[in-house]
Amino acid sequence: MEYEVVIGLEIHAELATKSKIYCGCTTEFGGEPNTHCCPGCMGMPGALPVLNKAVVEYAIKAGLATNCEISHYSRQDRKHYFYPDLAKAYQISQCDFPICRNGFLEINVNGDKKKIGITRIHIEEDAGKLIHDESGRGTFVDYNRSGVPLIEIVTEPDMRSSAEVKAFFEKLKAILEYTAVSDCKMQEGSLRADINLSVRPKGQSEFGVRTEMKNLNSIRAIVRAVEGEARRQILELEYGGIIEQETRRWDDIKGESYSMRTKEEATDYRYMPDPDLAPVYVEQAWIDEIRATIPELPDDRKNRFINEFGIPEYDASLITASKPLADFFEAAAKESENVKAVSNWIMGDLMKKLNDTGLEPSDIPFAPGNLSKLISLIDENVISGKIAKQVFEHMWDTGEDPADIVEKKGLKVVTDTEAIRSVVIKVISANPKSVEDYKSGKTKAMGFLIGQIMRETKGKADPQAVNRLLKAELDEL
Repeated sequence: MEYEVVIGLEIHAELATKSKIYCGCTTEFGGEPNTHCCPGCMGMPGALPVLNKAVVEYAIKAGLATNCEISHYSRQDRKHYFYPDLAKAYQISQCDFPICRNGFLEINVNGDKKKIGITRIHIEEDAGKLIHDESGRGTFVDYNRSGVPLIEIVTEPDMRSSAEVKAFFEKLKAILEYTAVSDCKMQEGSLRADINLSVRPKGQSEFGVRTEMKNLNSIRAIVRAVEGEARRQILELEYGGIIEQETRRWDDIKGESYSMRTKEEATDYRYMPDPDLAPVYVEQAWIDEIRATIPELPDDRKNRFINEFGIPEYDASLITASKPLADFFEAAAKESENVKAVSNWIMGDLMKKLNDTGLEPSDIPFAPGNLSKLISLIDENVISGKIAKQVFEHMWDTGEDPADIVEKKGLKVVTDTEAIRSVVIKVISANPKSVEDYKSGKTKAMGFLIGQIMRETKGKADPQAVNRLLKAELDEL
């Protein structure tokens, strides 16, 4: 039987405000345990919450950027579900009256465009962190993150594959970065996703029984979790089993999910209006003011890059998917006469280096102008493409100017014709079999001899001169 996968997401994004949602404590990441706290964070009796206005502003900005309707009236509610890392033993969230509703994002997967509905965006407070004693004697609680403001973005069950999930998540992440609503540092927990997934026979209109996988904090894990859980459910049904509605944990190392608990319903949370917080009334004038602060968004920037810099749509799409990467490209492109080379280096060597080191584009350790200078050194034949890769590695390690690296390490291209000719003659003499192969029409022998010459010159010989001089010497034999 053929099955269809049905997926919805619940995405939590920590807001980039300087202080927490209901008190003045810092939202800065890290710090010694329980040092970013006050009586409010610690749930002390008599400590009352005061809503941070910037939290509402950031939530509205996120809603406007994702085509949502903004509620003129919203309310905060207590979610009476025991959180061991929230000292109050309840979480303040929003239930029936969220700040944003009925939005959407358009994604493009393999040339097919599709709208993914956003049911709601609501504000809530983050929980703290449990630290389990390695000796097994107990669990400690760090309340530093308790009360850090979140928005939860809940989608419609509109996605049908891991590719669609990836496209939606990456686009949403980019929008949150561009609007500066969140820093989206997934490795720090600033952005994480819960996956609601079910399968059904193709052609069936009713949804299957869904499971939820919690707190996935990398795009790779999200994609693998979707594929793994879909596979598990299909196998379960194929062998006559049933799918239980439950919350599961995805183990990315093992590549499988396991059951945590039976899935709660909304009634299990026992929502009630928070009696300590007044309703939020938002005037249209304020919404219009916030709308005016929304910067150029990823799709608009992509189109501008295509028109202004003449790069292909594929390049522009990849580069603008990350604001820091797009900022880096634009700065480098404005200083370069070879914009396509800038794009190629970013999508090739730079992206590979980021992936290998696990760093974010915001962590690139050299200035955009240095990439432009490196490309100029290649175009002006000061260094070869092969040497440029060595210079790039030194730039990454030191942040130095590429021209200084070339000068200090003596990496300039050798253009002295007589010096190159002497190496050519030496290589020809040392490789009579390859010379014989070339004379008999085996063109690959030419490539081998060029490789030997470049090795002898440590990659510094002018490739065009090498080709010209080698062919001339071989033709005279």
